[in-house]
Formats: sequence, C-alpha cells, structure tokens
Amino acid sequence: MKFLKTKEFIRIYGFVIMPNHIHLIWELLEMNGKESPHSSFLKFTGHQFLKKLRNENLRLLEKFKVDLVNKDYEFWQRDSLPIEVYSTEIIFQKLEYLHNNPCKGKWMLANNPVDYRYSSFRFYETGIDRFGILTHIGERL
Repeated sequence: MKFLKTKEFIRIYGFVIMPNHIHLIWELLEMNGKESPHSSFLKFTGHQFLKKLRNENLRLLEKFKVDLVNKDYEFWQRDSLPIEVYSTEIIFQKLEYLHNNPCKGKWMLANNPVDYRYSSFRFYETGIDRFGILTHIGERL
C-alpha cells in the first residue's frame, strides 16, 4: 500500500486488517503500467505471503495450495467484493463499519476501535498517521 500511495497510484482513506481479510477505502488514481493498483496490490502481497511462508511455515503454506494451471497457491479470494462509494453518507457508513469490525461478532479483537492496532481508526481520532499512507476523507469530500 505504501508503494502504491507513494507513487500516487492510490489514495487510502481507511483500512482495517483482520486475521483473514482486509477492508480498504481507497481511490484508484492511475494505472501501475498496464496493471490496476488493485491488481498490483494483490500480486505483490501474494508474492510476499508465499516467500514468508516458504521460509517460515510450510504447514500453513499448504492450506493455500490450489490445483490451477496458472498458479500453485492462492492467498486472495477470487473476485473480491469492491463496492463503489458514491456518497458522503456511504463513505462514513463504510468507515464506521470497518473501524468497528475488530470489536464485533466472532472476532472481538479489541473492546474499542482505538485499541486495535491494524486500523486507520486512530488516525481519525488523533490526526496522526503512524502508517504514513492515509489521507483524511475530509480532504476528498
């Protein structure tokens, strides 16, 4: 995400990284060569997952094994669910949903969104971007 943001291919307004999925509110600004920033993100992170698991956890790597002609492992769900955020109301609804995701349901990773480390919530509370990738949604509206 940092590479794509630095190269000005995307703007990231919010995110949460969960144990088995990620939610992002981002704006795609420009193609990365012939590839969309979304495709670049999936490809790069997939290669990083593969490298890390080959070096550190072969047993876990086997859980991502697939029987496909073009690849041996798959880390991202095919046809992820992009949702166009077309109004101010929807943007804030999605930000609230993703920031509260770690504090609900089966996850309960934190009691309060501010306590969950892998989220943009604290940026919206303090204005401090400790990830170096975020743009406040107010700058877009």
